[in-house]
Amino acid sequence: MNSTVLIDAAKDGILTGSVYALMATGLTLIFGVMDIINVAQGILVILGAYLSYALSVHLGIDLFAGLLITIPTLFVVGVVVERAFIARLKGPEKTAMSILVTYAVALVIEGALSLIFSTNLVQLQASYVNKSFAVGSIHFGFIYVAGFVMAAVLLSALYFMLYRTRFGVSVRASLADQTSAALVGIDVRRVSTICFGIGVAITAAGGMIYGATNAFNPNSSYDLISRLLTIIVLGGMGSLSGAMLAGVSMVFIGDMVGAIWSPVWSTMSYFVVLVLVLLVRPQGLFGKKSARVA
Repeated sequence: MNSTVLIDAAKDGILTGSVYALMATGLTLIFGVMDIINVAQGILVILGAYLSYALSVHLGIDLFAGLLITIPTLFVVGVVVERAFIARLKGPEKTAMSILVTYAVALVIEGALSLIFSTNLVQLQASYVNKSFAVGSIHFGFIYVAGFVMAAVLLSALYFMLYRTRFGVSVRASLADQTSAALVGIDVRRVSTICFGIGVAITAAGGMIYGATNAFNPNSSYDLISRLLTIIVLGGMGSLSGAMLAGVSMVFIGDMVGAIWSPVWSTMSYFVVLVLVLLVRPQGLFGKKSARVA
């Protein structure tokens, strides 16, 4: 095997996979705390990309500076969706019903984006999007490195919140057992709402990087959600560390398959690996059989 192929796959796995891991972490955080499978996460990533597009094209705001607007905006969107729709789901069918409810939310957002922006493919543009630099013989795209750094900062901030703040204690208690958390005085309802908002807010950052490195339209959400769901199932439902490892691993494997065999098989490799892992560990790499984990 050509060592250059391996190096490039490892590079893409770390740089691109970290951004996918960031988006998947929001999805798995929502599931871990709330037992909600948010299939609208894909279209929310695309919504984040379109918000960055609107700010850049119409107001001339830099893509990274625009995150100061898009991240809070999508946090509010997440809180509104949770309070308006998710909070109404009760009982043992809550998880199954969440798929239908969030799918309906996704269709509404997709329709609105199609009306506002049309279905033509667009891509985020900035002076640094197509720039690259070399370290030895390895070339790095600036936007990919910036995306990796941003993902690392946001994931570090998320871990700091979870393990160094009182709110983080409430989140981890809710991740472990909502009933026990409520018995010790934790407002699980409030924790759930904020976590859903955070899980959606993260998509603004992921959406900006995705939109700068890929042409997209409202229909792009279907490919995205399939990848994100694959990542959180592979890593273990509710496992934040599993989502990060799975995100990097899946991009690395896809690049290796595309380089060795054919790009046609690259995406399919995600699902082949997922099936093989689940045959051995049905709970995923870091999931537990009887408890939700962080």
